[in-house]
Amino acid sequence: MKQEFLLPDLGEGLAEAEVVQWLVAVGDTVTLNQTLAEVETAKAVVELPSPYEGTVSVLHAQAGETVEVGAPLIAFEVAGEEPSVPDAPTTGDAESALEEKAEPNLVGYGAAPSSRGRPARRARRVGVAVSDAGAEEAVRAAAPHDAVATAVVDAPLERPRSTPPVRKYAKDKGVDLVLLSAELATVDDPAPLITRRDVDAYLARISERSTTARDAVSVERGSQAPSPSGERTTRVPIRGVRKHTAEAMVRSAFTAPHVTTFHTVDVTDTMALIASLRADRTLSEHRIGPLAVVAKAVCLTLPQYPGLNAFWDETAGEIVQNHFVDLGIAAATERGLIVPVIREAQSLSLPAMADALRALASTARAGKTQPAELAGGTFSITNIGSFGIDAGTPILPPGQSGILATGAVRRQPWEYRGEIALREVMTLSLSFDHRLVDGAEGSQFLKAVADILQEPGRALLY
Repeated sequence: MKQEFLLPDLGEGLAEAEVVQWLVAVGDTVTLNQTLAEVETAKAVVELPSPYEGTVSVLHAQAGETVEVGAPLIAFEVAGEEPSVPDAPTTGDAESALEEKAEPNLVGYGAAPSSRGRPARRARRVGVAVSDAGAEEAVRAAAPHDAVATAVVDAPLERPRSTPPVRKYAKDKGVDLVLLSAELATVDDPAPLITRRDVDAYLARISERSTTARDAVSVERGSQAPSPSGERTTRVPIRGVRKHTAEAMVRSAFTAPHVTTFHTVDVTDTMALIASLRADRTLSEHRIGPLAVVAKAVCLTLPQYPGLNAFWDETAGEIVQNHFVDLGIAAATERGLIVPVIREAQSLSLPAMADALRALASTARAGKTQPAELAGGTFSITNIGSFGIDAGTPILPPGQSGILATGAVRRQPWEYRGEIALREVMTLSLSFDHRLVDGAEGSQFLKAVADILQEPGRALLY
């Protein structure tokens, strides 16, 4: 019998994913939990295991296409007879009947969302042709006759159907979902589920109309119309990690009042300590570096400055202070910037911190960082020194009040014990949310971290 696998909810409220590559083809025999495909969400590339054992009969999307959560992704022919079609349930039993028919759509991802009543819309989004007549017949066969009749003839006015993230996105973009719902509505689907793509398409149509109007005015005034795009330009779709990063940065930059302060510190003793630890055979495999020492210094210092390890809860009207450190580490990947999190970083020793950083970087470079590993950070570090940069003004990840940028370690003339000497120095750049953190607290925190880097032995005081 035929079994459809719908794209599961991959966590963190993600509404869609792009198919990166299929690892199976039509006609292939697959086993339970065999990897079917790699899909890219707004945060990471995720492997999808098979929830069935059988033969692949249909691939509903091609590589490069975007599929919404709950839309058909792949179909299987599995052993067993097609279940008999039960009598249509009465109105009172409809809800319980649907609950009984719910089945797991992926190990660990809960029940498959119901797709009844929306085959035409979902098929269009992944490029699968489904006739209107067939879709209408499927809906009528699956629902009581009275329900179908009243849905078309006398549907009450309700709030447009959409998810909370889409409603917020539309509000931020100034889109009236009532108008958009009316534009998308059809006889078969009078209350369509509005997605982010619908909002973007609506904005594109509005922009196109505005551009057309401006061009018409320019022609009337004798202005030269702009030349079309040619070989000298390339248009790259905004999607995946880049799209998520852009949205997060805009949301943070225009929500939290950012302040950045800088401090240049002599890290000669820290670099000597690192060289000594690397020379120790019992520690050499940990590959302890400057970033690990900075991360450890941050974890030691944060408890004394709770505002830097907190977030502003606008809805509750509260400042939420964390008594643990989930440390975000910015990582540049081929797909864009991501900030995976080291959980409970305050409990790690220096060698364990170095191991965690190395594992995090390796996973990020391979594109295997999972969405859950990108959520919930309480403070972040970005190592811009790896690009030869001394200082910067990093933007806070949403939900955090502090981020520290570490610059390149440079050997240069420096005042040392009343004389000029060649010393190894580093510039630290701290951005913080001025709603939670005053300038004095931010400066004192930065100075405390710098003191540990200047004299590593001060870590024994914590």
